[in-house]
Amino acid sequence: MTSHYISWWNLENLFDVKDAPTSRRPDDLARKIKADLKNWTSDVLTKKIEKLAWVISQMNASTGPDIMGVCEVENAHVLQLLLDALNTNRNYGLIHHDMGDKRGIDVAFIYDKDKFDFNTDEFFHHTVVKRYPTREIVQATVVNKSSGNEIVLIGNHWPSRSAGQYESEPYRIITGETLSYFIERIQEIKGDDAAIVVMGDFNDDPYNRSLTDYALSVMDRDKVVYGRNPYLYNMMWPLLGQRKASYVYGGVPMMIDQFMVSKGIAKKSGKFSLDEKKVKLEIFEGMVSGRYDTPVRFGQEKPDFDGFSDHLPISFVLDEK
Repeated sequence: MTSHYISWWNLENLFDVKDAPTSRRPDDLARKIKADLKNWTSDVLTKKIEKLAWVISQMNASTGPDIMGVCEVENAHVLQLLLDALNTNRNYGLIHHDMGDKRGIDVAFIYDKDKFDFNTDEFFHHTVVKRYPTREIVQATVVNKSSGNEIVLIGNHWPSRSAGQYESEPYRIITGETLSYFIERIQEIKGDDAAIVVMGDFNDDPYNRSLTDYALSVMDRDKVVYGRNPYLYNMMWPLLGQRKASYVYGGVPMMIDQFMVSKGIAKKSGKFSLDEKKVKLEIFEGMVSGRYDTPVRFGQEKPDFDGFSDHLPISFVLDEK
């Protein structure tokens, strides 16, 4: 049996430095993120990279993840800086698409090139039809070099709640419907045995209707396996039962960072095996504080740069038979 250690992390505003030639920011984008870049220097970026790399390098018994999805990164350049800073023996590759988001932040994947091939013919970025630009849904296929088995990765960073939970909910509903549409298309093309791993920052909890009613995300594994619709098995419910959270806002713990898998992974007779007990939050020294284990943010205005991100990374183990 081969195990794949898969992770997700919202890296929180991993911007390139101001006026960096690698960023190529249009004037309107530069204006929109001006406040974010106020104290953002090369030294601050380097420190942020070092902090993130320290965490990622400790994952999976200090060997690093096999696959990792990330969001809130500005471009491939800062992602490469992050990979270069990792203290692992991995040969990582990048899967990145420059999005049209109004803040210029992207969703991307890193993967172990010694373990997987990236099928460049199956790299898609699905537009979410919304009045204002938002992050696209990113789809990539990686192939296990040993077995030839495919894993379809789908990365998400859904519209935020900044305008209010219910005022902004329709945008997440639209995104959930878009995700479900493409899950169905993938299964039509590749069959019900397609191994699909959906990950992301959904800005909603697993029980919110954008996920349950529109993305068809459920807590019942049998419903995914035997249901007629393209249901997704949401693997975060056990952690919710333990009062765990990947994000805390206003003293309210939330599990907005999530993993979901398709029928091809959820069923026990397929090529993959899934143990819900192997889903976890990644917490290392200094990453949380307070009553609710609130993630400690990386504050570029603080001389000690004591935090990491306002989200905790999540991981699970996908076994291949």
